[in-house]
Amino acid sequence: MLQDDAAAPAQPEGWAEPVATALLVLADGTVLEGFGIGATGEAAGEVCFNTAMTGYQEILTDPSYAGQIVTFTFPHIGNVGTNDEDLESLDAAPASGVRGAVIASAVTNPSNWRSSRHLDGWLKARGIVGITGVDTRALTALIRDRGMPNAILANDPEGRFDREALIAKAATLPPMEGLDLVPPVTSKASTTWGETSWQHPAGYGSRAAGEGLKVVAIDYGVKRNILRLLAKAGCDVTVVPATASAEEVLALKPDGVFLSNGPGDPAATGEYAVPVIRALLDKKVPTFGICLGHQLMGLALGGRTVKMSQGHHGANHPVKDHTTGKVEIVSMNHGFAVDPSSLPDNAVETHVSLFDGSNCGLSLTDRPAFSVQHHPEASPGPQDSHYLFDRFVSLMRETKSSNA
Repeated sequence: MLQDDAAAPAQPEGWAEPVATALLVLADGTVLEGFGIGATGEAAGEVCFNTAMTGYQEILTDPSYAGQIVTFTFPHIGNVGTNDEDLESLDAAPASGVRGAVIASAVTNPSNWRSSRHLDGWLKARGIVGITGVDTRALTALIRDRGMPNAILANDPEGRFDREALIAKAATLPPMEGLDLVPPVTSKASTTWGETSWQHPAGYGSRAAGEGLKVVAIDYGVKRNILRLLAKAGCDVTVVPATASAEEVLALKPDGVFLSNGPGDPAATGEYAVPVIRALLDKKVPTFGICLGHQLMGLALGGRTVKMSQGHHGANHPVKDHTTGKVEIVSMNHGFAVDPSSLPDNAVETHVSLFDGSNCGLSLTDRPAFSVQHHPEASPGPQDSHYLFDRFVSLMRETKSSNA
């Protein structure tokens, strides 16, 4: 509920006014009251909204949300509980890129055969501050009109808040522009990956390494299901930190390089990532990028990225693939976009958003490389975009055959 300075109407005798145990304090001084869930304390970040009706656990563990507070437009969050399998961050420890969660309805007891924990306890264990009882429709409309604001999300079971101090703190938070948020979410060392997609009733599968195409995945905040689909497509995947040099990547003798998703301003991450990507493209190593990886490829080509007003966050976004003429329903999570007018002549726009016409994909005419802004592994369509992994495999095989 929005803070209102007008005099409240008289309440019936015996009425106990609910005490707000959580506040979402926007940088412009707007205060939204609600009820705390998850971890107590404060969380600071940029507030965005996500329109997905399912997948809240994957959203809350997606490293691309580092530095952000996620508002769920779907009201019934938590009704299927949580489990130990549907995590997207590589680090299974209680940590997440998400700073906080804003939910409309109170969280009910879970009802799902895979559930092992109530959302409230799961949020507490991962240190994620949450608030329920918020008019998320009003907050979404505010973001659409004014852009994604910075905010402080505070949770105190006793409802003790210094509102003026929280307003002042929210007003001084740095903008997302210029923030490199990759270091906290990238891998600390190189690892191999062999897990494949989930299948009922066996769960996640695995494949033995040694016979597939060698793929080096540069981890800017990679999601597990991306790696699963690479492994399912027949790739031997090695994950390396975001700071890996071109020499370190090439020393692994990859058949292809994958540029992962991730958080923050791509121009800031590009300070160290772009020279590496340029060197790999110059070597004509087959390259596939997703989300932040797509934006970094655009920067490596000499293009530029721009901050979006409200970004794209959801599992219901229509994107057209110009190479096939088909429209895909995709999952998206990004607050920056590649400016297609800034790309060189050897970069072809392959995908475009049918919501706002923004760039959602590119490929190169003189090198074996392509990238997309959306998340083809997230299966909202349900599997409209899985062909992109096969496209990457075909590109690697064609390049390997021509170099033989």
